[in-house]
Amino acid sequence: MSRRTALGFLVAGVVLLVLTATALNTAWRDDRTGTVAGGVTAAPAADPVIELIETSQERLTEVPGDWSAWAQLGSAYVEQARITADPTYYDKGEGALQESLALRPDDNDRALTGLGALANARHDFRRAADLAGRALELNPFGASAWGVLTDARHQLGDYAGATAALDRMLELQPGIASFTRASYNAELHGNRDDAAAALEQALAAARAPADEAFCRAYLGALAFSGGDLDGAERHFTAGLAEDPGEATLLLGQARVLAARGRDDAAVAAFRSVVAARPLPEHLVEFGEYLTALGREEEAQEQFALVETIRSLFEASGVQDHLGTALFAADHGDPATAVAAAEAEFAARQNIDAHDALGWALHSSGRDAEALEHARAATSLGGRNPLFLYHRGVIEAALGRTDQARATLTEALDTNPYFSPLHAPRAAQLLAHLGGRP
Repeated sequence: MSRRTALGFLVAGVVLLVLTATALNTAWRDDRTGTVAGGVTAAPAADPVIELIETSQERLTEVPGDWSAWAQLGSAYVEQARITADPTYYDKGEGALQESLALRPDDNDRALTGLGALANARHDFRRAADLAGRALELNPFGASAWGVLTDARHQLGDYAGATAALDRMLELQPGIASFTRASYNAELHGNRDDAAAALEQALAAARAPADEAFCRAYLGALAFSGGDLDGAERHFTAGLAEDPGEATLLLGQARVLAARGRDDAAVAAFRSVVAARPLPEHLVEFGEYLTALGREEEAQEQFALVETIRSLFEASGVQDHLGTALFAADHGDPATAVAAAEAEFAARQNIDAHDALGWALHSSGRDAEALEHARAATSLGGRNPLFLYHRGVIEAALGRTDQARATLTEALDTNPYFSPLHAPRAAQLLAHLGGRP
């Protein structure tokens, strides 16, 4: 599993998905005729984000000074970057959003909200919070801006502030974007029943196949994070029926197949994921699964791509110190791990940063310092099995045997399949410490 909670990998894109769906239903239509400006009848499209990009571009060909069209085009580009894992769309998105601001420097909360979502995508969470705040000063009723602020505050470790922003978003626009955020927030605090209920509300609100698939990905991830393979498989299968080839659903399916020991099918599914969305975390996860299978040469092929892909993202303004730290800590480079984790922690102090710094310090033999961060990473109440595994290893290294046994047991009770590489190690260490077989 990813370093994040089971739902965290999806949150950044939610606001843009909803902005896209809204724009497709409202952009530049003549209320009397139902046509797009210019007289062209709007036709259904297989890909709503591509349709929005094309429709926005057509509008700007006719009216280059339409600041609203530039804002919508920029937001669509940022969403396309998430979908395709092509970071060059971030640069295109920034250009379009800045053009919108240049055309309308005042009273342009749409562009500020889009730039805030872009900043979140680039992991510049303080800037995202600032931009969302500026947008809300102009339009306190902008639900999407409240969503951007919610995401930024979660990533900065301001959990009370995130909950407050989320509550306001829910008041203004109860729907897929707000319900999925509510689920994530509940899961972070260990309220799995509330998390599931929020996702069911999101699913009930879905009207388009892509929206249903989106909600199914969340529901499957939540089920898998609790070790419910049957429930996870049901949701991933239903989601793929609505949106075949969607990478997040394929990733969930690959995890279920791996947990069931269906190795050939799991490898094929992981290959589909990294082909469709070659994110560094996907390459690392696939490589670690291959390592667990003893296919080290193939694993190294995946790992060799990680830095290349990460460099492409960095060139488009995306920083991933967290991923660098965890990969280095797991693969024998403690100096790089500590440097990257400290850089991340200097920028934000949320549970992910605490976990990464604790694990990096452990990799360099600094377990007394590591334990403080490992405890902070598990302090919210959420039961992230990877975080618990990290803490249990650190406790064991410090000779805190009783604590380590309890922590490792909790990790495996939460999800015995949390990682094909680390879950077996957790079980082996627990047995070594005199825990259950």
